Amino acid sequence: MLRLFQKSSPAPGPVEFLIVGLGNPGKQYEGTRHNAGFMALDAIAAKHHAEMKKVKFKGLVGECRLGGKKALLLKPSTYMNLSGQSVKEAMQFYKLPPEKVLVIFDDINLEPGRLRIRRKGSDGGHNGMKNIIYLSGSDQFPRIKLGVGKKPHPDYNLADWVLSRFTEQEKKELDTALENAAAAAELIVSGSVDKAMNLYNS
Repeated sequence: MLRLFQKSSPAPGPVEFLIVGLGNPGKQYEGTRHNAGFMALDAIAAKHHAEMKKVKFKGLVGECRLGGKKALLLKPSTYMNLSGQSVKEAMQFYKLPPEKVLVIFDDINLEPGRLRIRRKGSDGGHNGMKNIIYLSGSDQFPRIKLGVGKKPHPDYNLADWVLSRFTEQEKKELDTALENAAAAAELIVSGSVDKAMNLYNS
């Protein structure tokens, strides 16, 4: 009887929700600010015992039960600027509308540790989100933006900044944000976007 309650067993039924974490594949990008979306997906996968090992939809995928629904976790391997290729493939395969696709990504306008949850909206200057909106033809995606901090000064190269790594203090703040993002994702999938915004927006 205990086997029925193992969280690691695959959830039955069709995929009802897609959760996408944005980042760049490869060891050289691990732990960088631009990979905060990947880190959030790893936190969700760990919490719900999902193995992110299967290669599908131009990315790494795992399945879990989240917010009462079967969810597919997706980390695109296309590099950030082409994230939409991976997301669009998964959406079309499972026939999911944008409202059933949660995208998690970094935001340089928020300090590390802060979250900004939105029901829909523009790309906010984020190239990964820009490509997803462009290829899907919709901006109706719920999203969780993870603060990674502003550039140290205006002249600092943006690419260098987002590909830099967090300080030890920032890592501690980010860890809290990743836990909150995992909890917020559950609420969003279950249909409680407003509750997630009230609890975790900062």
